[in-house]
Amino acid sequence: MAFMQLHDNFKPKDFDRLKNALEAFPKGFPLAVEVRNEEWFSDEKINDEFCALLESLNMANIIVDTAGRRDMMHMRLTNPVAFIRYVGANHESDYDRLDEWVERIKTWKIRDCKNSISLCIKNIEIESPLLASQFIENLNLAL
Repeated sequence: MAFMQLHDNFKPKDFDRLKNALEAFPKGFPLAVEVRNEEWFSDEKINDEFCALLESLNMANIIVDTAGRRDMMHMRLTNPVAFIRYVGANHESDYDRLDEWVERIKTWKIRDCKNSISLCIKNIEIESPLLASQFIENLNLAL
Protein backbone atom coordinates (compact mmCIF):
# COMPACT_ATOMS: atom_id res chain seq x y z
CA MET A 1 0.00 0.00 0.00
CA ALA A 2 1.24 3.46 -0.88
CA PHE A 3 1.30 5.98 1.96
CA MET A 4 0.61 9.67 1.27
CA GLN A 5 1.46 11.96 4.17
CA LEU A 6 0.62 15.60 3.59
CA HIS A 7 2.70 18.35 5.17
CA ASP A 8 1.21 20.25 8.10
CA ASN A 9 0.87 23.37 5.94
CA PHE A 10 -1.53 21.54 3.57
CA LYS A 11 -4.92 22.75 4.76
CA PRO A 12 -8.58 22.24 3.84
CA LYS A 13 -8.37 25.34 1.62
CA ASP A 14 -6.38 23.02 -0.67
CA PHE A 15 -9.12 20.38 -0.78
CA ASP A 16 -9.63 20.66 -4.55
CA ARG A 17 -5.91 20.03 -5.16
CA LEU A 18 -6.07 16.95 -2.94
CA LYS A 19 -9.26 15.72 -4.60
CA ASN A 20 -7.71 16.06 -8.07
CA ALA A 21 -4.54 14.25 -7.00
CA LEU A 22 -6.43 11.39 -5.38
CA GLU A 23 -8.80 10.99 -8.32
CA ALA A 24 -5.77 10.84 -10.64
CA PHE A 25 -3.97 8.25 -8.50
CA PRO A 26 -3.59 5.00 -10.49
CA LYS A 27 -6.52 2.65 -9.99
CA GLY A 28 -5.62 -0.76 -8.65
CA PHE A 29 -2.91 0.53 -6.32
CA PRO A 30 -4.08 0.80 -2.70
CA LEU A 31 -3.46 4.19 -1.09
CA ALA A 32 -3.60 5.44 2.49
CA VAL A 33 -3.77 9.19 3.11
CA GLU A 34 -2.71 11.17 6.17
CA VAL A 35 -3.67 14.80 6.59
CA ARG A 36 -1.81 16.49 9.41
CA ASN A 37 -3.08 20.05 9.78
CA GLU A 38 -5.45 20.40 12.72
CA GLU A 39 -8.07 22.16 10.55
CA TRP A 40 -8.87 18.79 8.91
CA PHE A 41 -10.00 17.50 12.32
CA SER A 42 -11.42 20.54 14.12
CA ASP A 43 -14.29 21.15 11.68
CA GLU A 44 -16.67 18.18 11.45
CA LYS A 45 -17.99 19.24 8.04
CA ILE A 46 -14.47 19.40 6.58
CA ASN A 47 -13.56 16.07 8.12
CA ASP A 48 -16.74 14.48 6.77
CA GLU A 49 -16.02 15.82 3.28
CA PHE A 50 -12.45 14.49 3.40
CA CYS A 51 -13.59 11.06 4.63
CA ALA A 52 -16.38 10.90 2.04
CA LEU A 53 -13.79 11.51 -0.69
CA LEU A 54 -11.62 8.66 0.62
CA GLU A 55 -14.66 6.38 0.90
CA SER A 56 -15.72 7.13 -2.69
CA LEU A 57 -12.20 6.25 -3.90
CA ASN A 58 -11.78 3.24 -1.58
CA MET A 59 -8.70 4.78 0.07
CA ALA A 60 -7.63 4.36 3.69
CA ASN A 61 -7.78 7.20 6.18
CA ILE A 62 -4.61 6.98 8.26
CA ILE A 63 -5.17 6.97 12.00
CA VAL A 64 -2.26 8.51 13.90
CA ASP A 65 -1.61 7.60 17.52
CA THR A 66 0.88 10.07 18.90
CA ALA A 67 0.98 11.67 22.32
CA GLY A 68 1.17 15.23 20.99
CA ARG A 69 -1.74 15.01 18.52
CA ARG A 70 -4.74 13.21 19.99
CA ASP A 71 -7.04 14.78 17.34
CA MET A 72 -5.38 12.58 14.71
CA MET A 73 -6.54 9.43 16.51
CA HIS A 74 -10.02 9.76 15.02
CA MET A 75 -10.87 6.04 14.59
CA ARG A 76 -12.67 6.62 11.31
CA LEU A 77 -12.18 3.89 8.73
CA THR A 78 -12.95 4.84 5.14
CA ASN A 79 -12.42 1.40 3.64
CA PRO A 80 -11.75 -2.13 4.97
CA VAL A 81 -8.12 -1.29 5.80
CA ALA A 82 -7.04 0.04 9.18
CA PHE A 83 -3.79 1.93 8.59
CA ILE A 84 -2.40 3.05 11.94
CA ARG A 85 0.70 5.18 12.27
CA TYR A 86 1.82 4.64 15.82
CA VAL A 87 4.37 7.01 17.31
CA GLY A 88 5.91 5.75 20.52
CA ALA A 89 6.71 8.08 23.38
CA ASN A 90 9.79 6.15 24.53
CA HIS A 91 7.90 5.23 27.67
CA GLU A 92 6.91 1.83 29.00
CA SER A 93 3.27 2.85 28.44
CA ASP A 94 3.95 2.38 24.69
CA TYR A 95 3.41 -1.35 25.18
CA ASP A 96 0.07 -0.84 26.94
CA ARG A 97 -1.09 1.53 24.19
CA LEU A 98 -0.22 -1.10 21.58
CA ASP A 99 -2.14 -3.73 23.54
CA GLU A 100 -5.17 -1.42 23.30
CA TRP A 101 -4.66 -1.38 19.51
CA VAL A 102 -4.68 -5.17 19.45
CA GLU A 103 -8.12 -5.12 21.09
CA ARG A 104 -9.45 -2.43 18.72
CA ILE A 105 -8.16 -4.26 15.63
CA LYS A 106 -9.75 -7.45 16.93
CA THR A 107 -13.09 -5.60 17.15
CA TRP A 108 -12.67 -4.15 13.65
CA LYS A 109 -11.80 -7.61 12.29
CA ILE A 110 -15.07 -8.95 13.70
CA ARG A 111 -16.87 -6.08 11.93
CA ASP A 112 -15.34 -7.01 8.53
CA CYS A 113 -12.15 -4.99 8.45
CA LYS A 114 -10.26 -7.19 6.00
CA ASN A 115 -6.74 -5.94 6.64
CA SER A 116 -4.85 -3.99 9.22
CA ILE A 117 -1.57 -2.29 8.62
CA SER A 118 0.39 -0.73 11.42
CA LEU A 119 3.57 1.27 11.48
CA CYS A 120 5.37 1.19 14.79
CA ILE A 121 7.63 4.16 15.26
CA LYS A 122 9.72 5.15 18.26
CA ASN A 123 12.31 7.83 18.72
CA ILE A 124 14.87 5.41 20.11
CA GLU A 125 15.42 3.14 17.14
CA ILE A 126 16.80 0.23 19.18
CA GLU A 127 13.35 -0.08 20.79
CA SER A 128 11.36 -0.12 17.54
CA PRO A 129 11.95 -3.79 16.63
CA LEU A 130 11.13 -4.88 20.18
CA LEU A 131 7.90 -2.90 20.21
CA ALA A 132 6.91 -4.16 16.76
CA SER A 133 7.75 -7.76 17.66
CA GLN A 134 5.56 -7.73 20.77
CA PHE A 135 2.73 -6.06 18.86
CA ILE A 136 2.85 -8.67 16.07
CA GLU A 137 2.96 -11.52 18.57
CA ASN A 138 0.01 -10.16 20.55
CA LEU A 139 -1.99 -9.40 17.41
CA ASN A 140 -1.41 -12.92 16.05
CA LEU A 141 -2.53 -14.42 19.35
CA ALA A 142 -5.66 -12.26 19.40
CA LEU A 143 -6.62 -13.05 15.81
